[in-house]
Amino acid sequence: MNQDETIKKIKRLAANIRRDIILTIGNDGRPGHLGGSCSSADIVAFLYGYKMRYKPEDPEWEDRDKFIYSKGHAAIAQYAAMAEVGYFDKEELLTVKKLGTRLQGHPDRAKLPGIEAGTGSLGQGLSVASGMALAMKLDGKDNKVYCILGDGEIAEGQIWEAAMSASNYKLDNLVAILDHNKLQTSGNVFEVFDTRPIADKWESFGWSVIEIDGHDIEGIIAAFEEADALAAKEKKPVFILANTIKGKGVSFAENVVGFHNGILTPELYDQALEELDAAIAALN
Repeated sequence: MNQDETIKKIKRLAANIRRDIILTIGNDGRPGHLGGSCSSADIVAFLYGYKMRYKPEDPEWEDRDKFIYSKGHAAIAQYAAMAEVGYFDKEELLTVKKLGTRLQGHPDRAKLPGIEAGTGSLGQGLSVASGMALAMKLDGKDNKVYCILGDGEIAEGQIWEAAMSASNYKLDNLVAILDHNKLQTSGNVFEVFDTRPIADKWESFGWSVIEIDGHDIEGIIAAFEEADALAAKEKKPVFILANTIKGKGVSFAENVVGFHNGILTPELYDQALEELDAAIAALN
């Protein structure tokens, strides 16, 4: 597959993930984390559609790469990706957050094969990812661990303990990706808790840092190739600062804080599906 075909494949998967997110939230008055799920959809599509090693038919495959979605409230993006690549039937997405489902509001490793850790208690995912990466190194494995963080989440102190630990142990098999959409449930992240300068902080904690447009698939591919090269050369963990748009791909939700965990009316639900169907059709 050439580069153009690869980019188109990832874009198509990202559009389908966003459509699945809308279907998952539904129009029955239940709120859903549309904003942060859609902002990270391109990164999630790249990881599941191109970058990571895994086997849906064997979720515990020893040589798999591992993905930790630290901002677990937005797990419907991961569920959608997993359904798209064959971990389970897409119809199961309609059970999200219903009584007895495997697809809880936050991911649950005990219920769903393919989930590496229960996350969503914000700040803990990077510690889990670091522990996994260290264990892989001690076992002589060449697997990678990828961890998506929320930009409101990095105000948590445990993030910085994990960042120091990962640098100390030279976890060059760990990549943390910040879904930097700049909005959290209560408003602009910098007005709630200003963590700037973000890139400088991570560099000072001993990480290699790459900044990208988190919706530019070609740029995402290049950034992860650079991350592999930097890790091999510098023996450090890599932090990718992905600038994104909250609610990306759904016009009425883009950069709207109310869709951090919002309700879709039947009219908005239909509009979102129409927009995403058009985006998918344009990629076929």
